[in-house]
Amino acid sequence: MLKAAFPGSFDPPTFGHMNIIQRARGIFDELIIVIAENRQKKYLFSAEERIDMMQDLVKPWDNVSVEICDSLIVDFLRKKKIPVQIRGVRGVSDFSYEFELSMMNKGLDPSIETIFMTTDPEYFVLRSSSIKELASFHGDVSSMVPRSVAEALKKKYT
Repeated sequence: MLKAAFPGSFDPPTFGHMNIIQRARGIFDELIIVIAENRQKKYLFSAEERIDMMQDLVKPWDNVSVEICDSLIVDFLRKKKIPVQIRGVRGVSDFSYEFELSMMNKGLDPSIETIFMTTDPEYFVLRSSSIKELASFHGDVSSMVPRSVAEALKKKYT
């Protein structure tokens, strides 16, 4: 049974994230969505809110689960015996950052593989930071995030 993890902040989850999850769940027997809890980063949604949103979004898929990670991702993957992590990339700038991160992770644990997945073209420009900014001005984000996430964003900014 081949397990993989898809780590990220998911603040908030977007259609781009969901596109990668849907495709990756068809490749791997088990996919764990790993919600990052980085103490250095300021999130709009708490870890619990992000877990709740993501659990609701992946509920239809029996081979997808959601967990939280407040340590180095390689430590989490090693502890859970997950040999592959998936990293989503939209373009060259994402790839450059993710490549450097994967090299650092490879140095920390050479047994863990990183697979880069590009989003489908219609999700190319979806950035969580841009979505949050648009939502903060009460803009329509319904084409960028699932309905439940759009509602959660609306509540945060009212």
